[in-house]
Amino acid sequence: MGSTFEVNRRDLVKRAAALGILAVPAMGALSSCATGGGGASDQGTKNKGATSAKNPLGVKNGVPLEAFIFKGGLGDQYAKDAEADYHKTYGTTVKHTGTQQIGPKLQPRFAGGNPPDVIDNSGADHLDMNKLSAQGQLQDLTPLLDAPSVDDPKKKVRDTLYPSTLEKGKHKDTFDVFYYAFTVYGTWYSNKLLKDRGWQYPTSFDEMISLCAEIKKAGIAPWTYPGHYPYYVHFNMFAQIAKIGGLDKWIAIDNLEPHAWTSNDAVKQVVGHYEELAAKGYFLAGSQGMTHIQSQTAWTRGKAAFIPNGSWVENEAAPTTPPDFDMAVGPLFNGGSGDKMPHGTLRAEPSEPFIVAKGGKNPVGGMELLRIMLSKKHAQNFATKVKSLTSVRDATDGMHLSPGLASAAKAVKAGGQNLLMIQLQEWYPQLTDEKLGGITSQLLTGELKAADWIKKAQSYADAIAKDDSVTKFHRSA
Repeated sequence: MGSTFEVNRRDLVKRAAALGILAVPAMGALSSCATGGGGASDQGTKNKGATSAKNPLGVKNGVPLEAFIFKGGLGDQYAKDAEADYHKTYGTTVKHTGTQQIGPKLQPRFAGGNPPDVIDNSGADHLDMNKLSAQGQLQDLTPLLDAPSVDDPKKKVRDTLYPSTLEKGKHKDTFDVFYYAFTVYGTWYSNKLLKDRGWQYPTSFDEMISLCAEIKKAGIAPWTYPGHYPYYVHFNMFAQIAKIGGLDKWIAIDNLEPHAWTSNDAVKQVVGHYEELAAKGYFLAGSQGMTHIQSQTAWTRGKAAFIPNGSWVENEAAPTTPPDFDMAVGPLFNGGSGDKMPHGTLRAEPSEPFIVAKGGKNPVGGMELLRIMLSKKHAQNFATKVKSLTSVRDATDGMHLSPGLASAAKAVKAGGQNLLMIQLQEWYPQLTDEKLGGITSQLLTGELKAADWIKKAQSYADAIAKDDSVTKFHRSA
């Protein structure tokens, strides 16, 4: 978003940041010049050495490793630390590049058949993984999943992960994207602000509207958001629709089914809630012109009470966050007695996509670097350095965590089985970030009514569904 963007680094970013706005159009050149798998497909086993208990994937001695890591809100030191352990174990050099321009730097290299081995494919300028996968340029990571974990040789890597990690990383039936971080999306706020004012975090839409009135009377804006990247609002909006209407109806939206938006009453309720927030002036003036950093800074400086965001925000907003801010994230709001999912439901899903290039010189080494990163040591190092969870389950148990990360971890525990994963932003970023982002901007400034937003959203989704040039994905209920 990914995001992980400096923008949608994680996710989707993704997080979701301008997921594909810059990178996707440029992929036309890659599509016409790429090897499409061809000879590159042999590289998956070409540089494989002998396997052993200590080297289960068969890293070949003497083959250098090259890593391209997105250097956004998470930085890249966590990757350098894992690379140091790789070097110590195998004695081979690791060439590291930290950058925010993954796509511009690597599109020519994929087209030329000389990509780096392992890539943290995040940020606004990320590569189009859907096209790379369709072209056969991504390494199948199933051997990594089936390898023994670093911490317990009796346990496979796949058994140490949140199950959604396995689902999210698939293109068709091939697991070729590894989402390393585990991002908690939701409504972020300052515990100190709420406690000092005697306010309680709302449990329902009705309570939120009532509290917003109190907050506005106190001279504080209830909400802010990054108008330059309005899809940040979708982090909450989409999950809220799934919480109220049920995951099965959200999956219909993920799958671009006809009438999925217009026939879902939860869509009407949720989008209508945002229309009401806008009509009552509950967004900070000027939010529509802000970047993610500007909106976060306004929030940490007390100009607004709530912000839609992902758990990377604690690290990203650290320079402007007061020491006693006590950052926290709350679960999704209740819509009413007809909600399909219980209070405590949360959007929490794998993010920060790593890929291994099949055409790299050392794809086996790329998978091994990921295996090292999935050890408890490096999962905890990630949590310490960037204040974020990883896809390794319970890796932070027993650790002293920063306020935002502790709140996120607590919310995940409380959510239990009710953790939502939204695929639409990952699969169709041009739909969610450009098309829906545009009408969301209009919704939040009062220029567009909820009913018109829904009609336009359905028409945009239908257009993508009919566009044969867009790779389609399907999610089972």
